[in-house]
Amino acid sequence: MQLIRGLHNLTRPLPDCVVTIGNFDGIHLGHQHVLEQLKTAAIQRDLSSTVVIFEPQPNEFFAPAKAPKRLSRFREKLTYLKSQDIDFLFCLKFDQKLASLEANDFVKSILINGLNTHHLVIGDDFRFGKNRLGDFELLRQCGREFGFDVENSDTLLIDNHRVSSTRIRECIQKDDFELAEQLLGRPYSLSGKVSHGQKLGRELGFPTINIKMGDKTLIVKGIFAVRVKGIDNRVLQGVASIGTRPTVNGVDTILEVFILNFDQDVYGYCVEVEFLYKIREELKFDSLEELTSHMKDDIIKAKHYFTTQATSGN
Repeated sequence: MQLIRGLHNLTRPLPDCVVTIGNFDGIHLGHQHVLEQLKTAAIQRDLSSTVVIFEPQPNEFFAPAKAPKRLSRFREKLTYLKSQDIDFLFCLKFDQKLASLEANDFVKSILINGLNTHHLVIGDDFRFGKNRLGDFELLRQCGREFGFDVENSDTLLIDNHRVSSTRIRECIQKDDFELAEQLLGRPYSLSGKVSHGQKLGRELGFPTINIKMGDKTLIVKGIFAVRVKGIDNRVLQGVASIGTRPTVNGVDTILEVFILNFDQDVYGYCVEVEFLYKIREELKFDSLEELTSHMKDDIIKAKHYFTTQATSGN
């Protein structure tokens, strides 16, 4: 898969392609259904497949304080799409210039002149262009004018409810990671490169791997029982903390994982952390001693969770 970031890096039109557009936050089963439609259409027409996403996401640009917290960062989207045999990922910077682009101009400059779109897979509720005046019907009209087909991506339902990023956020906020996994088609996870931290956990007797989460506000926060993948083809169990570490007056969001029965230098490894069960909220403690006591209790609860799961056959 080739990643192209911004129109300025699109030095020449892409090969004739099938295109879909969206935020793809979490890349849940509904998104996966769209991707299958995209790939099927590309194979049938012998065209390239292209996914268009935005950074930041439009709602983060227009109303950053009210924008929903993310399920996934750009990194998770990139990693997943790479695994799906997509030919091109085109990431458009969503700024005032793009927000001011009339819907017809978006079609001409991006879909036609830039991406060489011959077939578009899109939801019938898709809105785009200045003041969100572009819609499915306008795309069909433009398709007739410029010679591309528009295919509706059908809504996916589970238990008569639409599969959506909003629904998965609600699951995570309710600590229902089992339903979130059903809607995602896989456990909810975050990934990244293991980096050096303050090594406070090591001083307290609980060495952790540390992954910086960047500046995006994520939906998940607290202490969790987790699985860790990406270290020598092993599936490891652990206790994860994701948040700002208020006890030590932290600012940046960090994902820290204490891996059970593990003692290995893994700096530089790219790992995936699957969230299975929430143990508690992130708290600010009055002392490191109190923090250590709760960490010990967290580990006991995580071990109990894994033992219970093993006993039940999950």
